[in-house]
Amino acid sequence: MHRYSGRTFALEIAVLLFAIVLMIPFFFLVNVALKGDSDAFLSPAIAPPNPPTVASFVDAWAGSPTGNIPLGLLNSVIVTAGSLVVLIAFGSIAAYTITRIPGRLSTGLYILFLIGIILPFQLGMVPIYVVLRSVGLVGTQLGMIVLYSGLLMPLAVFLYSGFTRSLPREYEEAAQMDGSSRLQTFIRIIFPLLGPATGTVAILAGLIIWNDFFTALIFLAGSKNATLPVVIYGFVGANVSTWNVIFAGIIISMIPILLFYVFAQRKFIQGFAGGIKS
Repeated sequence: MHRYSGRTFALEIAVLLFAIVLMIPFFFLVNVALKGDSDAFLSPAIAPPNPPTVASFVDAWAGSPTGNIPLGLLNSVIVTAGSLVVLIAFGSIAAYTITRIPGRLSTGLYILFLIGIILPFQLGMVPIYVVLRSVGLVGTQLGMIVLYSGLLMPLAVFLYSGFTRSLPREYEEAAQMDGSSRLQTFIRIIFPLLGPATGTVAILAGLIIWNDFFTALIFLAGSKNATLPVVIYGFVGANVSTWNVIFAGIIISMIPILLFYVFAQRKFIQGFAGGIKS
């Protein structure tokens, strides 16, 4: 039986202090967002709002001439959800196929996907932009879904591969003896067992896509399909920036992805632990 000792108490205090340090940026974010325009300009960021107001959230929701948060929120949801569907569908099939191929071909394909994770996609930014523009996908939701699916597919395959290797082959052999095809076996037997890995892929890839600013700025700037990071960037003025409104917009953009993480965190932890174990 584990005994509560002084060392345990010291570790708890250290973890608590570390958590407080991590919450400092979030404190400034909320503190400034609750200030009025004059209060945000004249008082330091650490000073409490006097008085607290939600006017900045109303202004952020109303948007700017370059875009509004409701439309940006819809675009972000469509791009993120569409990309995750593609990543989960094709990433799981590719990982299952790679882990079930015997010999050097499996190792070679796996290394190829690892290289895709290591190499920065910025090296091919110009050719990618030219190709998407030539097919009319620049500034569109479909173009961003195709782009993010390609960029994050190596990560999805890597995460799924670590989990599929730990699955026993007896399930597949039993299903095939009953007359099930390889695809039917994957859909009915294997994919339901990949639930924890699917949760991990959805959370990690979803966070990357939802928060991505650089790629969205290049491919969506000036279009009506701008995602939330680009819309919020439109609040930044050339001479004066209303930081309380910008911070309020950031908080609004955080809410959907935080709710998604709360509901999917159990699958995320199971998938991460399964990937490490394998």
